[in-house]
Amino acid sequence: MPNCLYCQQLNPPQEAECSNCGMPLPAHADTAGERRQRKFLWFCIALTIFCAVMIVWLPR
Repeated sequence: MPNCLYCQQLNPPQEAECSNCGMPLPAHADTAGERRQRKFLWFCIALTIFCAVMIVWLPR
């Protein structure tokens, strides 16, 4: 049961808005950690590619 971020009211899982104050409930609070990990992975891949290009491109 998701809590409202504004009034802390418990709401049924299928609700999109808080039954107490009417504010939208967080849609995907469970996947926030997964998104953060995915962003970090893409950052590491981009940094690795950037470093490889700089090693090849810069004069020795």
